[in-house]
Amino acid sequence: MESISWRTLALTAVAPVAWGTTYLTTEELLPPDRPLFSAVVRALPAGLLLLAWTRRLPRGDWWWRAGVLGLCNIGLFFPLLFLAAYRLPGGLAATLQATLPLAVMALAYAALGERASGRGVVAAVVGLAGVALLVLGSPGGVDVLGLVAGAASVVVAATGFVLVKRWRAPVDMLTLVSWQLVAGGLLLVPVALLVEGAPPAIDAPAAAGYLWLGGAGTVVAYVCWFRGLTRMPAGAVALIGLLNPVVGTALGAVVAGEVFGLPQAIGVALVLGGVLGGQQLTSSRRRARRTAPARAARAVQATRTQARAAACSPTCSPAVSRS
Repeated sequence: MESISWRTLALTAVAPVAWGTTYLTTEELLPPDRPLFSAVVRALPAGLLLLAWTRRLPRGDWWWRAGVLGLCNIGLFFPLLFLAAYRLPGGLAATLQATLPLAVMALAYAALGERASGRGVVAAVVGLAGVALLVLGSPGGVDVLGLVAGAASVVVAATGFVLVKRWRAPVDMLTLVSWQLVAGGLLLVPVALLVEGAPPAIDAPAAAGYLWLGGAGTVVAYVCWFRGLTRMPAGAVALIGLLNPVVGTALGAVVAGEVFGLPQAIGVALVLGGVLGGQQLTSSRRRARRTAPARAARAVQATRTQARAAACSPTCSPAVSRS
């Protein structure tokens, strides 16, 4: 298993922490029953602003690759996620999302040859059990359409995450995120108009909700998430995503007065244990100790080379000496 720094872990964790606010924001602030419109507003304005900032368009194969990534990570994932958030209890939606690490591990093995360690699989199962405890007693029934949307969102997200890792983008992370947001948002516009009709009226709370989801929940979150995917195994990154329901449960308890007792506390502990247990973390001090012998050997070799060059220069460079 690849070693992971605490800094990389912390920056990657910004994404699921921001995403954990999606369910409460959707329920409390956004217009009801508008998953496609919400997905467009979350993706397209942020993508266009980023594209104007980076001023770089795809080239060659990256036109269609950006389209595929935008479809998986934005164009399909966003409306499916919002549909699940609108039609399912937050707890059940979070539990479905908690299966993402196992889905990513399976796809990463098939597409990238990344073999999931026993430690990683156990961590994913422990985290899933923790999420199940977090949402124990969550109110509300099961809506079939919401259930299908939640499961489908896991599949398309896992596919998109693995493709980001398989296709190494020749650009910085802000540019890659802008391509995906614009591609996914443009694909959603005609579908949203056809299915949901004219946009709804946006009041101040809804505007604040969209601003939060588009800024922190999309731009910042995706930059941190895709950065982690380029530096960590895909399964390890997906495990960090289990922090999403932890944040959602905490916000539900604090803001919406949802139940939080001993089972939920145990669930939080299991999720955090799964997230940390699935990583092989190293401190900068340990990395320095591990690389010190190699650096010392290179320094010795360089010193010897310089010494030989100095000893050889009077006799081995006659042309230079005569000049």
